[in-house]
Amino acid sequence: MTVNLTRIYTRLGDSGETHLGDMSRVPKTHPRIEAYGTVDELNAHLGVAIATPGLPPRYVEWLRRIQNDLFDVGADVAVPHGGDKERLRVQPEQTAWLEERCDEVNATLAPLRSFVLPGGTPGAAQLHVCRTVCRRAERAAIACGDELGEQVVRYLNRLSDLLFILSRGANGSEEPLWQPGAGQQQQ
Repeated sequence: MTVNLTRIYTRLGDSGETHLGDMSRVPKTHPRIEAYGTVDELNAHLGVAIATPGLPPRYVEWLRRIQNDLFDVGADVAVPHGGDKERLRVQPEQTAWLEERCDEVNATLAPLRSFVLPGGTPGAAQLHVCRTVCRRAERAAIACGDELGEQVVRYLNRLSDLLFILSRGANGSEEPLWQPGAGQQQQ
């Protein structure tokens, strides 16, 4: 599948509308636009995570693959189901790959003793930002309703799990944990 971009600005969106992938016009506030816009935001945050020094090289490799997969997610969200053309859709194998990475990294981590506070190393902190944006993308995809394929939501749900697990791995044994009521005792 080849993509050719010859011109970046078209002026077609100046009135507050844009095209979906099937060329139908919708307001820029349409749930699909919100969903794939949030997926795009997540992808940009993953780029920051990749550029953060100190992440294990295999995490960087995986995140680059995920960035590419997120373009597949965006393409799936951008094109309503139906019609005569075959369209790019998220496949169950993409979600299964995320599950395999979750299991692989989780097997190396100590059991959780409390909720994890977002932070720690710069890489772990950025992965937590990615996780929260991924959860928002998942909610935005759900808001599209039944017209959106179920694989998109599954993929985003599993991706947020992986980002949490990777943030734990990036922190090593020094992950910041929630201490319930700790601030109340320091009066």
